[in-house]
Amino acid sequence: MKILVAVDGSELALDAARHALELRRHGLQASFLLATVQEPTYVYEMVLAPDAEVLERLGGTVGSRALAGAQALFDAAGLPCEREIGSGLPAPTLIEMAERHGCAALILGARGLGGLRGALLGSVSQAVLAAARLPVTIVKHAETAG
Repeated sequence: MKILVAVDGSELALDAARHALELRRHGLQASFLLATVQEPTYVYEMVLAPDAEVLERLGGTVGSRALAGAQALFDAAGLPCEREIGSGLPAPTLIEMAERHGCAALILGARGLGGLRGALLGSVSQAVLAAARLPVTIVKHAETAG
């Protein structure tokens, strides 16, 4: 069984990776695909505004940074995983990646980098939950008493 773990580089999104590792520690026999989705780079951006951000998206640097924290957690646990950086709208791209890799389920955090944008446009986790044909686990962030 393979499970897609979606991350976006935020601390809250790492909750999904921690949950996946916890499931594994409790005996779940699964392999994992760490996945992130970056905004697409459009041709007109490359021609008209080739700034550092556009060039980073072209080279996958933004996606690699988004995967780094989750990859570090998997490395620390001694658990190998696959990685993929997608481009496009997050929810449909994550679902497509899961289906293409033959994943049996998706795990993602309840919130990530979206913040206010997610509240206004609808969160990625809600969109994945509504559209995916395979099981979806949404991991809520455990608030610490302070």
